[in-house]
Amino acid sequence: MAKTKSEAVQEFEYKAEMKQLLHLIVHSLYTHRDIFLRELISNASDALNKVRFRQLTDKNVLDPEADYEIRIEVDEKEKTFSIEDTGIGMTRDDLINEIGTVASSGTLEFVKKMQEEGKPLDGNLIGQFGVGFYSVFMVTDKVTIETRHADPDSRGYRWVSDGQGTFTIEEIEKSNRGTKISFTFKDDAAEFASADRIKEIIKKYSNFVDFPIYVNGQKVNTIEALWHKPKDQISEEELTEFYKFLTNDFNPPLAHLHLSIEGAVNFKALIFIPETAPPLFIRETFKKSLHLYSNKVFITDESEELLPEYLRFVKGVVDTEDLPLNVSREVTQSSPVTAKIRNVLTGKILGFLEELAQNEPAKYEKFYKNFGPLFKTGVNTDFTNRDKIINLLRFETTKTGKGELISLKDYVQRMKDDQKGIYYLSGETREEVENNPNLEYFKKNDIEVLLLTEPVDVFVVPGIGEYEKKPLISIEKADLDLKKDERDDEKLGTALAEGLMKIIKETLGDKVEDVIESKRLVDSPVTLVVGKEGLDRQMEKMMKMMNRDYTGSKKILEVNLSHPLIKNLARLNLGDSSHPLLRKCILQLYEGALLIEGNLTNPNEFVKRMTEIMEEATKG
Repeated sequence: MAKTKSEAVQEFEYKAEMKQLLHLIVHSLYTHRDIFLRELISNASDALNKVRFRQLTDKNVLDPEADYEIRIEVDEKEKTFSIEDTGIGMTRDDLINEIGTVASSGTLEFVKKMQEEGKPLDGNLIGQFGVGFYSVFMVTDKVTIETRHADPDSRGYRWVSDGQGTFTIEEIEKSNRGTKISFTFKDDAAEFASADRIKEIIKKYSNFVDFPIYVNGQKVNTIEALWHKPKDQISEEELTEFYKFLTNDFNPPLAHLHLSIEGAVNFKALIFIPETAPPLFIRETFKKSLHLYSNKVFITDESEELLPEYLRFVKGVVDTEDLPLNVSREVTQSSPVTAKIRNVLTGKILGFLEELAQNEPAKYEKFYKNFGPLFKTGVNTDFTNRDKIINLLRFETTKTGKGELISLKDYVQRMKDDQKGIYYLSGETREEVENNPNLEYFKKNDIEVLLLTEPVDVFVVPGIGEYEKKPLISIEKADLDLKKDERDDEKLGTALAEGLMKIIKETLGDKVEDVIESKRLVDSPVTLVVGKEGLDRQMEKMMKMMNRDYTGSKKILEVNLSHPLIKNLARLNLGDSSHPLLRKCILQLYEGALLIEGNLTNPNEFVKRMTEIMEEATKG
């Protein structure tokens, strides 16, 4: 809310969330303080791109003949710094709403969580969260912005803040368009008051900015569209430097793809796969993936139409001469040319991933562990490339070590001759899945089972249906076609078994869909499985998360007729079918199965009954 300080100057208070974030930035982000310059240059470059794009179709702007440039002045003696651009400039509303507000919802929450977990907070996070301007408060106590928007009838404004809790805005005389940011360095940041140090940082982070950067009148950066150079003329060092400039990532890329396409559509592209997934991966939308250019003129960095969502983890540049620049960005993005580029790019990236998987499996596995949860959703959304995506999926299994991944092709090659399908089991963790009673038959018979522990798996894997004519089968289904049990001689006799199954059905009533003999259990007395119309338990959990009123379907209780406890209960039933211990044990077995699958709703009753059973068992 604005408070009038004087007639000319208005004071504004930051929102509570912004205050907290500013405090965290100023007091917690001590590493890589030099990124303040990267962020200021990045903002200046964005402003220049915006005014350059506008002038393609609208010449009615302030200072239409002004050069696109960034000028930095630094005074080592006075410890002063300023950066000025001839970009789009800001209005009064921009200063209030864009400079005075947190850019990304979830930013503060994430930063706090990092602190609570004792993880290091470094400057790498700032640019990714869209609060880069505020990194200046790591090196200064007070910042001044002087700006004027490119509209001819705009006015000049001065914005001042110490980053504590308020900022002021006043109208000023400013004849030229653009923005100037100035401040004095703190004593402990005096190293940045050196022109040589500033030049060094520009070469490190901002060498490929599209516009000339001058430091005390001397041009510093290399302005070069790297994607227009032939592959063999680009060094790994240049690629890494360009990637870091483009993404604000401190790490080098995991891999890159350089394309020069001519034919139905013409474009050049430089595509990178990041080495690590960004913070808030999956939660945040992926608008900023590829930067779109038209003949070296920047159009947008929010080119959502250039790639399907499941590939938006990639970063890079696409440049085409086929896009008209005399239309809006929205029309540009929805043009037939964009659709053609998307189709070609998608195929090339998938082909590149296939090569990576074949020739550099360690790199591919790293990519998959980082971006697999997003990538595998392509199975259900990109039907043109569905088979390629399925071949690129990777899974842990009962025969792989933790973290070791195999493809469906690997699985099929390892299948037993008489095996009917590709079996899978889902759960929240590998440990949980490995202890699931439904695995017992498969362990005993040395049959490999895919272990699915990512939430997205329950939506993706069942949708595959079959692979190389082998159906994908959940081992939680009741109607599994399993071999005859070799332990028939250990089972209960028919009469004892029928009597016990009848009393179990009576005791559980409508809690279950049915009670049947189990072929899959070896060491456990009972397990719950899914009927023909039911959903796997992980899918049911997901449905309950999305809809609190979702109850799920009733399960089928399978009983291991070879288990000693089941035999004891059968004899107890034969002697006295009304014995209270019999029904208590049946309920306890059923609720124990619910507990294993995470669906026990009344643990107090379960523990109370367990105590009663132990009391009876230990009577003298």
